[in-house]
Amino acid sequence: LKLCDYTITEAGFGADLGAEKFFNIKCQKAGLKPDAAVIVATVRALKKHGGMANDELSIANVDAITAGFDNLMRHIDNISKFGVPAIVAINRFRSDTDDEVTEIKNLCNKLNVDAIECNHWSDGSSGAKKLAHSVVKLVDKTQSQFRTLYDNSLSLWEKIEHIARDIYGASEVIADKKVRLQIKQYQQNYGDFPVCIAKTQYSFSTDPKLLGAPSQHVVPIREVRLAAGAEFLVVICGDVMTMPGLPVNPSAHDIHLNERGQIEGLF
Repeated sequence: LKLCDYTITEAGFGADLGAEKFFNIKCQKAGLKPDAAVIVATVRALKKHGGMANDELSIANVDAITAGFDNLMRHIDNISKFGVPAIVAINRFRSDTDDEVTEIKNLCNKLNVDAIECNHWSDGSSGAKKLAHSVVKLVDKTQSQFRTLYDNSLSLWEKIEHIARDIYGASEVIADKKVRLQIKQYQQNYGDFPVCIAKTQYSFSTDPKLLGAPSQHVVPIREVRLAAGAEFLVVICGDVMTMPGLPVNPSAHDIHLNERGQIEGLF
C-alpha cells in the first residue's frame, strides 16, 4: 500500500453491510485509516426504494427518485458516523434519463455531498475518469477523522445494539434464550471481538420488502457463530443464507491455460 499514491478497495454491496464491516472489523484489525468513501448509487435502485415495481424501473420517474432518496441519504449519514468524507458515484445505465440523474445530484448537493455521473458501463474506464479526479480532489481538500462505530471494550450484545440502532435505524434487538446464552458464553473469552452481522442486503431491516429508510424496526437474531481464527462473532439476523465455504477441491484448481493460450475451466 505504501507504494501507491491512492489505494482503492471494494467494501461490499450496501454501505450498511460492507462498509460497516470494513470500517469496524478490517480497518481496526489492519490499522487502516480510510481517507474517503465512494457510495455507488443507481437510478433504478432509488426508483425501487421509491415504490416502483421491478418491471417499471426502466420508465422515467423523477418523483420516484425523490421518494427513494431517503435510502441513499441514510447511507450518506451512516458513512459520516465513521468520520470519513463521502462522494456519491451515480452508476448510469442506458435507461436512465438526464432529469433523473440531475435530481440525484441536486438532492446530494443539498447534503453538501458531490454526486458524480459515471458512464463506465457504456464507456469503460474513461466513463469513470471524472469520478477519479473528484475523489482525488476530495481526499486532498478534506481531512478524514476516521473512527470506528464502537469500542471493543463494550460487550458483544452492546456492539450488536450499536450497529442495529445507529446503522440500521432499529429500535431494539431481540433473541431467544438459547441465543442470548450463547452470546453470554462467548463474552467470557471473546468479548473483545468485533461483531459481523449477516442480514438481507435489500433493506436496512431484516425484511427485504421493507424498503426506503425504515426506522423503529426490530432486529431478530436467529443464530450466532464464532469465527475464532478471524476473531469476530458472526450474528445471523432474519431469514438470510450465508456464503458457503470452499470445497475440498476448489474450482480454481481446474482453471488453466491450454496450449493455445486460452483459459479453460472457468465453467
